[in-house]
Amino acid sequence: MYTIKEVAEKMDISEHTLRFWAKNGLFPFIKRNENNIRLFSDNDLEWVKIVKCLRSVGTENKAVKRYVDLCVQGDSTIKERYEIIRETKLKAEKQLEELQKQLGMLEYKEKFYENLIKNNLEDSWNPMNKIVPEEAAV
Repeated sequence: MYTIKEVAEKMDISEHTLRFWAKNGLFPFIKRNENNIRLFSDNDLEWVKIVKCLRSVGTENKAVKRYVDLCVQGDSTIKERYEIIRETKLKAEKQLEELQKQLGMLEYKEKFYENLIKNNLEDSWNPMNKIVPEEAAV
């Protein structure tokens, strides 16, 4: 069994976030000890993984709770859970596409600056390098 602190470290999630998720019913089977401290089993860690995955791509807590509730209901909900996962995957793919575009821009700018440094050049694209002294004084 793991405490919130141990789960937070193990799963790279803040303790605050885990408590919030637990309070909202996203971990249906965690127990509490005699001191009322939440304890997570290895099985509970699997719930943490899927909740973290869904939340990391922007799935709202309410939708994650729906997914968890469907899991608890059993195999009669497989089709609906499949749709949730499929829609989430499509959303993640769109986010990945956008991140790849941003990464391309950053790689371009990195090479641009490397060239400036290597060749001791001035940044002709920086608008600050185009200000005439009178404009700077205004």
